[in-house]
Amino acid sequence: MREEENKRSSQSSSVKRFFKKRWVFPAIYIASAAIILTGVLWFQGSDNATDKYDYESSDLTGKKNDTPALEVNSALENLKMPIKNPLDTVVKMEFYDDTASEEKQEAALVVYNNNYEPHTGIDYTSKDGETFDVVAALSGKVTSVDEDAFLGNKIVIEHDKGIVTQYQSVKDVKVKVGDKVKQGQVIAMAGQSLYQEEAGTHVHFEIRKDGIPVNPTKFFNKPVSDLQEETAADENTEDKKSPKQQMIEDPASDESAPSKEETPSDDEKAPSEDESSESKDKTNS
Repeated sequence: MREEENKRSSQSSSVKRFFKKRWVFPAIYIASAAIILTGVLWFQGSDNATDKYDYESSDLTGKKNDTPALEVNSALENLKMPIKNPLDTVVKMEFYDDTASEEKQEAALVVYNNNYEPHTGIDYTSKDGETFDVVAALSGKVTSVDEDAFLGNKIVIEHDKGIVTQYQSVKDVKVKVGDKVKQGQVIAMAGQSLYQEEAGTHVHFEIRKDGIPVNPTKFFNKPVSDLQEETAADENTEDKKSPKQQMIEDPASDESAPSKEETPSDDEKAPSEDESSESKDKTNS
């Protein structure tokens, strides 16, 4: 019994002496920290951590970034020609521009049943007279697809801030209402119309801002913001015209101005010499 007690007392005293050494507790702390860090790294590298924090399949970096933002892209895009291969086509009829020469204005008039109407777009035909691919000039949303033998089948694509593009005289339409198209995407093939039968196989392309046709040639290879700024400047110029400018541009609008017939002549204002002499004779008599 005494031997066992002596052994136990000697063991406890040796343990106490061990923990009294200065390097024991720092070594225990370092070992514990190493064990904890190893456990954290192992947990992050395990399959459970990968499943829990699967960033590749999350909405933050996956689905939301893959969703196309047509409105933003359209605002940054430059307007392109509505033809897949522009070098294989020619302009059949240009846009009727009020600022152009009389010769160009006359060439941009559409004649139908002895009526002359300004051309509100641009007509493209192929050099060989065959059909060709018609593409979206800008990214946007298809709002209308109409079948019309007279004007030719028409596709309308809506863009940002009241801008729409129209594609008439097309066939083999490849889009439908509600589709979101990207710039350069083939939407139809060039066709014909009864309204411009002399143009043959062609595509009639228009750009409209708030329902008003604008000249596409001014904005090809330019950002859409240029189109928005120029049309807004034109509207402000019209609003800021002075009354004098409006009278010069439209004299008939000034109803208060007397006409030539109403203005008395010099003969009517001044009496003749005979009349004045007669009046003097009467007063003397």
